[in-house]
Amino acid sequence: MIGGNASNGETHTQPMSEINTTPLVDVMLVLLVIFIITAPLLTHAVKIDLPQATSQTLPEEPEVITLAIDGLGKTYWNDAPLVQGELKQKLLQAADVKPQPELQIRADKETKYQVLAEVMADAQNAGITKLGFVSEPK
Repeated sequence: MIGGNASNGETHTQPMSEINTTPLVDVMLVLLVIFIITAPLLTHAVKIDLPQATSQTLPEEPEVITLAIDGLGKTYWNDAPLVQGELKQKLLQAADVKPQPELQIRADKETKYQVLAEVMADAQNAGITKLGFVSEPK
């Protein structure tokens, strides 16, 4: 009558309905300890030959031309006042320079949009390709 109930002299064995997890936990703990001990030993550096970078000279930054427009519509080329009609000539001269300088426009907040639009159109017609706006934070 091993592992079952006996009735009328017959032996009936029933399968165990519960799994004994103690050996499984023991094996897992042993494996965990083995991995904890051997993991630091498995880390090693791989030596590789990396290509060497060559340094090249950076292209020179182009000249920056500051074009300021005040609230009355007066224009200033690098802080020098311009007379009427002189702006187009300066823009044509700047467009011919290699490398082409960057034109940075600083406009007063009270400058009329019409004046600003005319200056941008003159710059485009002269062939200026690098145009930027400069503003000041509040």
